Amino acid sequence: MVDFELSEEQAALRGISRDLLASDCPPRTVRSVVEAGGDVDDKLWDRGVRMGWTGLATPEAAGGAGQGLVELCLVAEELGRAAAPGPFVETALASWAAARGAAPLASELAEGRLKAAFVHQGSLTVRRAGQSLVLSGRATAVHAAGCADLLLVTVTREEPYVLLVPTSAVRAERRTTLDLTRSWYDVLFDDVAVKGEQILAGEQILATDPGEARRWVDAMAVLTAADALGAGERLLEMTVGHVTVREQFGRPLGSFQAVKHKAADMLIALRGLRAATYYAALAHDAEHEDATAAASVAKAFASESLPGVAGEALQSHGGIGFTWEHDLHLFLRRATVDALVHGTAAHHHERVLAHLERTRLTRRAA
Repeated sequence: MVDFELSEEQAALRGISRDLLASDCPPRTVRSVVEAGGDVDDKLWDRGVRMGWTGLATPEAAGGAGQGLVELCLVAEELGRAAAPGPFVETALASWAAARGAAPLASELAEGRLKAAFVHQGSLTVRRAGQSLVLSGRATAVHAAGCADLLLVTVTREEPYVLLVPTSAVRAERRTTLDLTRSWYDVLFDDVAVKGEQILAGEQILATDPGEARRWVDAMAVLTAADALGAGERLLEMTVGHVTVREQFGRPLGSFQAVKHKAADMLIALRGLRAATYYAALAHDAEHEDATAAASVAKAFASESLPGVAGEALQSHGGIGFTWEHDLHLFLRRATVDALVHGTAAHHHERVLAHLERTRLTRRAA
C-alpha cells in the first residue's frame, strides 16, 4: 500500500513555497521578466535559494537538505502554479547529480551561487579523445541556458554519460516559443572537450550502474509533469473563479450542468496526474525497478491530459480568455509546452512498452 499523504515537513514546504511565490512572483512579475528578455527574476532567485530550493535534494554532506524527488516535485508544482521563471529545479537536479558524481561544484549549485540548465533533447554525439570526451551537435529545448553557468548533459544512447559542462564552452541561441513564462534555447556543442571531474557518470562508473544517465532523464520528466500539474491547477482555479461570478441569462455560468461537467473533467484529469506524478517520484526515490516506467507514465499522462485541461479553461472563459491582458494565456502556454518538452506522450508510451517487454523477457528467463 502506498501512502500519498504529505508529512508535516512536506506540507510546510509546499505551503511556504506557495506563499513566497504568491508574494514575489505574481503574473506582473512574470510579464516583466518576459518583456525584459530575461531568464530569471533576480529577487525571486535569491528568495528561492534562501528557501533552500536549489539544494533540496543534495545530500547534507554536500551542503544540501538531503531530501528527494518528492520534495523537488512539491516545489516544481508550485513553480508551475505561479508560472515562475528560472532554472530552480534544473539547478537542484544538477547539484544532486554532481554530489552523486563526487564533483566539487555540488555545494555551489546547492547554495545557488551557480545556475544550471538540463540538456537531453537534441542530436549530441560523444567520442573519446585520449583521456577526454568530445561533445558535438545541437541540443534543443534547453530551459534558461542564457543565465546558466553549467549544463547537466545526459546522453542515453549507445554509451550513456552524465556530464557537467560550463556554458562558456558552448553557444546558446534563444528561440521564440509558445511559452512566455520561460526562456528556451538551442545549445551548440562544437567539439567541446569534457574531462576529469566534469564526467559525473560514464565508462567505469556506468559499468556498475548503467541506469545513472537514465535516472536524471526520468527525474526531469517527473519534474516537468509536476510543473504541468501546478499550471493545470491554476487553470482550474481561475476557471472556477470565473464561472462562479460570470453570469449568463441571469445565472452564474457555473450553475449550468455543462459547465459543471467541464470543471469536473478538469479536476479528474488533474487528480489522475497528481497520483501518477507523486507515485513516480516515490518510485524514483526508492530506486524501484519500475521507476523508469512510472516516470514515463506520469509524463505521458501530463502530455495527454494538460492540453485538454487548458482547452476547457480557455473555452469556459469565453472571449476574455483570448485577450492578451488576461493572465490565463500565461498558464495555458506553459502547460502546452510542458506537454511537449522532455518527451511527448508517444515517446513515453514507447518507453513504457519497452520496459514491459524487458520485464516479460526477464520473467520468462527466470
